[in-house]
Amino acid sequence: MTQLAAPSGLISLVLFVVAVGVLALLAGGFWINSRIKDREPPRPSAEEQPHLPPEGVTREIQENREPDEIPRTPKGGRALLPYELSNMGTKPSEKKDRPRWSKGSSGSFGGGGLGAH
Repeated sequence: MTQLAAPSGLISLVLFVVAVGVLALLAGGFWINSRIKDREPPRPSAEEQPHLPPEGVTREIQENREPDEIPRTPKGGRALLPYELSNMGTKPSEKKDRPRWSKGSSGSFGGGGLGAH
């Protein structure tokens, strides 16, 4: 009768070599990362950081905005293609009341609320 799983130091040697290889890869990664960081420009000094404007802190403006209207296509004319539209911006709204969500609605898509009823 032969032994199928004979105890030998070969398995231990293979595991040791694999562990040394993994450590070598990790050390190489740190070495490459330090070389890349050495080539980057230095961090900005305190004098190079952004400063407040001379007029002081700018305040937040709270206003309702609505989109600009898309030009209507004349009857029989062709529709405008996306590249023919200008930068469709927004404009201040004449309505001063803020839009509110329905009661029981989370106000966002997929927010978990019951939604509008």
